[in-house]
Amino acid sequence: MEPLSKLKVVEMGQLIAGPFAAKTLADFGADVIKIEPPKVGDALRKWRLLKDGTSVWWQVQSRNKKSLSLDLKEAEAQEIVRTLLKEADVLIENFRPGSLEGWGLDPQKLLELNPRLIVLRISGYGQTGPYRDKPGFGVVAEAMGGLRHLTAEPGRVPVRVGVSIGDTLASLHGVIGILLALQERHSSGKGQVIDIALYEAVFNCMESLLPEYSAFGEVREAAGSALPGIAPSNAYECSDGGYVLVAGNGDSIFKRLMKAIGREDLGNDSQLENNDGRVKRVVELDQAIGQWAKTVSTDKALEILDSVAVPVGRIYTVADIANDPHYKSRGNIQTIQMHDGSKLDVPGVIPKLSRTPGSIKTLAPDIGENTDEILRSIGLNESQVASLKERGIVFTNIKE
Repeated sequence: MEPLSKLKVVEMGQLIAGPFAAKTLADFGADVIKIEPPKVGDALRKWRLLKDGTSVWWQVQSRNKKSLSLDLKEAEAQEIVRTLLKEADVLIENFRPGSLEGWGLDPQKLLELNPRLIVLRISGYGQTGPYRDKPGFGVVAEAMGGLRHLTAEPGRVPVRVGVSIGDTLASLHGVIGILLALQERHSSGKGQVIDIALYEAVFNCMESLLPEYSAFGEVREAAGSALPGIAPSNAYECSDGGYVLVAGNGDSIFKRLMKAIGREDLGNDSQLENNDGRVKRVVELDQAIGQWAKTVSTDKALEILDSVAVPVGRIYTVADIANDPHYKSRGNIQTIQMHDGSKLDVPGVIPKLSRTPGSIKTLAPDIGENTDEILRSIGLNESQVASLKERGIVFTNIKE
């Protein structure tokens, strides 16, 4: 039995933040009903690279879920949602603030309907505050949260992280919030609302950024591949044009690193015994490591530093990931079989639990694939379902 096998979740989300949170719960056994708009479904179905008309990303984001396709502008569709939520444990939504209320699904009223319900609300700026009504995507949240300012080479335009990290951080904070609320519900028997803002999730990961500004007026600036205030830690180019990432910032590690690159004079320098001293001479240290790296290939640098237990690695492309034996040995890459018989590699389930691990149980659904099944489960008969279909309120088994 998986750890969340008795958890009933209704997902009213789109694209990334809400659906990623629901996917994480589904991986560990939660029964997730995803509510999608008619005909087009979740916009993620058409994002990035498509296979047979559907994004392969969809197979990651919506695995282990059931699809219920409703026109939420219709009162009867809204009533179907209320019926589902009477028995649900969790509702996940990531629309702009006020959207649920506009559909007659105000969380406070839902809690009156089901006092045990836990409602996760993810939005750009949160449900309160002067920015609450502004549209907010992950890229804007990453900038507001402080991350974008730091992702650049000094003096060059800040760049975005190559994935939707703001959405994913918000999703993971949302999952933490749900698990905390479930734990508290064991004692109180009551649900509650969890309010996650994308920018807050990013800001929560900004380490010492704010206290350094508060105590010293220090505004941390972009530092490229280095880690300001921690030395040595950087990327160094090797003789073959590849790069190695070296983290020699532990005191004993630093000594081993300096010996390995033939700079025992620096390793034995009393001024460099601790991080604060090394930070003062970080340019000198980076030059010394960089000069050594230029004399060896990437593979040789990895071999030498691995042999003396200095944290070191190469920069991975997805091709490197797909062919790496460590990824494979830990089940980080799993192969699923699509309905047409073709195979697709997807990320495995994380985190790993020793006794009750999660798993990939079902493929991501077609639009409305489970509509009939779900409507029958809440007591609607065939004629009622047929009537709803005819009037365009529900949609079922629409192939893409």
